[in-house]
Amino acid sequence: MTVIFFDSEMPDDERRQKLFAGNLFVYSATPHSRELCAFARQLTEEALSPHFPPDAQHHMEKQAYVDVLAKLKPTFINHPRSKELVAGILADLRVDVDQAYLDVPRLRTMTSDYLNAGLTLQFESHRDTWFSAPFSQINYWIPVYDIAETNAMAFHPRYFTEAVRNSSRDYNYAEWVARGRSAAAEQVEKETRKQPEAEQEIEREPDIRVITPPGGVLLFSGAQLHTTVPNSSGKTRFSIDFRVVNRRDVETYAGAANVDSECTGTNLGDFLRAADLQRLPDELIQDYDTAPVA
Repeated sequence: MTVIFFDSEMPDDERRQKLFAGNLFVYSATPHSRELCAFARQLTEEALSPHFPPDAQHHMEKQAYVDVLAKLKPTFINHPRSKELVAGILADLRVDVDQAYLDVPRLRTMTSDYLNAGLTLQFESHRDTWFSAPFSQINYWIPVYDIAETNAMAFHPRYFTEAVRNSSRDYNYAEWVARGRSAAAEQVEKETRKQPEAEQEIEREPDIRVITPPGGVLLFSGAQLHTTVPNSSGKTRFSIDFRVVNRRDVETYAGAANVDSECTGTNLGDFLRAADLQRLPDELIQDYDTAPVA
């Protein structure tokens, strides 16, 4: 059974255990999540001016739209302010920033019946652990503008403990960084990069869709099977997501159970300590640079 906790005061150590068991946590907007959304809106509205970002897709040629995103997204990802505000969100939610390591926050765009490749790719059903994520990874997801059930994410809790036949066996994170990630802006109308995907039919209903106001924070395990809902809302969905691991969890191989991931490599080299942006020790990363072990 999947339980959704709203604005829980649960200590982070206990919360992570609940997340590793397949539960979801939802929080009202925090001071720093509001600031992060405001910062994302500032950059996005400047980049897509004079159009309101959720509606800009209706006023721009596809290549021009992708060209804007190709500049906007790295600007947001690499801006020091983005990382500062993510660390602030963790502190707002009572996470120990000396133990927490974060991946850079990413600005996502899911257009409505317009583009679905590269920088606008709408992911089919997947687990992040198919993409070389550690089983201790916790995902944070924040809408930037209003969202609806027709452009949100869907979770499929039945599969948290049930294996799904998938192609993660062919995925290695280092190879993806070297060849796949940098090609995102070249994928305009068709996605040609090979990524892990389900190799069987998924029963997508019943599902769970969490709708929060802009700045609301959704936490879930990287082992959760989830899908980008096909966007039929008529508006582009803008959202921010980032990943977090706790160093103690990494050191002890704590986390969700591995029911079906066969990828190799690890994304742990991307994580930075929230307190000072230091990386995890190389020897700890190397321990994970193999097939999944959880």
